[in-house]
Amino acid sequence: MMRETSLEVVQGDSVTLPCSFFTMMPLFRLSIIWTLTPLSDPNSPIQVIVYDQGHLVENPSFMGRVGFSAMPWSADIMMNYTRVSDAGVYRCVVSNPPETGDPGIGELSLNVLAPPTLPVCLWEGDTDVGGSVKLSCEVVEGFPTPQILWEKLEPEKTTLPVNMDGDMRSSVQIANMSAQSSGLYRCSASNLLGTQHCYINLSVYSPPDDSPGILEGVLLSLTMVLLLLALVVLMHWLLRSAKESERRNSFEEEECYNEIKYTPSFNKRSFV
Repeated sequence: MMRETSLEVVQGDSVTLPCSFFTMMPLFRLSIIWTLTPLSDPNSPIQVIVYDQGHLVENPSFMGRVGFSAMPWSADIMMNYTRVSDAGVYRCVVSNPPETGDPGIGELSLNVLAPPTLPVCLWEGDTDVGGSVKLSCEVVEGFPTPQILWEKLEPEKTTLPVNMDGDMRSSVQIANMSAQSSGLYRCSASNLLGTQHCYINLSVYSPPDDSPGILEGVLLSLTMVLLLLALVVLMHWLLRSAKESERRNSFEEEECYNEIKYTPSFNKRSFV
């Protein structure tokens, strides 16, 4: 007989699972078996502890954490340092041959309450202006299932719409980002036992608007190239003109120097 049908315990605390029985026979062949069907894996029941004719057998995962509290007259067990994985449906099976009839069977459910574990914040996407970023937040453990909330804290506190990607994971999609999308984002995971946070500092990259400066630089460079080209042409023309003038003057001087002038001589004659 189970004196309780369901129990709750906070993770790390102790709890007694009650199981009473009545028999008319001596307890020489008494057998008590406790099993657990975990909430995390309902299709894989496990044996927790067994008392069989004075011998105890414990499951290694419960070693040192579970034991009978009042043997042999009670089948109650006490569990210490409870874990979230201890939650599930417990079954107590008692038999005491040569007691006739089917073994006595009782069941109870155990919930292990736990605050949320520290969430993990991640982001992926394009942080340029006009890009899209996905912020995600995941909690490994917590019971009752934590409520996950996303907020933007700076420059103004704003609650964001959340997409749940499972019981323990949520995400926020930020599309067509602008400079105003930059700021500090916080994910909060809460249940009745507490709240945990993680943060993402998002910086949106905005390329400088330097198109006019580039155009001015191109025009200035082109102007300087044209001026330099005109200067080179002018220098070339002046140099060529100087050489032509020098060559012409030299030619004239040479002709003057080499010119031979013939002047007929007059012989004086006297006539008598």
